[in-house]
Amino acid sequence: MEWVKIFSSLAEAREKLLSGKPRLLVVYGRRITLVHYGDDFYAVQDACTHNQESLSKGHVNHVGEIICPWHNYRFELKTGRAMDSSCRALATYPIKTDESGFFIGI
Repeated sequence: MEWVKIFSSLAEAREKLLSGKPRLLVVYGRRITLVHYGDDFYAVQDACTHNQESLSKGHVNHVGEIICPWHNYRFELKTGRAMDSSCRALATYPIKTDESGFFIGI
């Protein structure tokens, strides 16, 4: 796994990512949805496993699930687990922060 720097600091990440608003990242050709929710950050694959719609176009509900904008399929941000039994879980990516920046593991 390689750690890829996304922001120069945790403060910059908090400033640029609105809480509950998914944001698309393309890292080494991978489409990843990055979400700031509560005090935490999450990174999941951008394509819904049901019909490949971009999850970065969706929203996050009050219990920390990312909702696909097309058919409203729900996925737990922390684990990627599909809350609807009819589709696969999402791939998730680890995030770490330290004094040198905000990173995603690819």
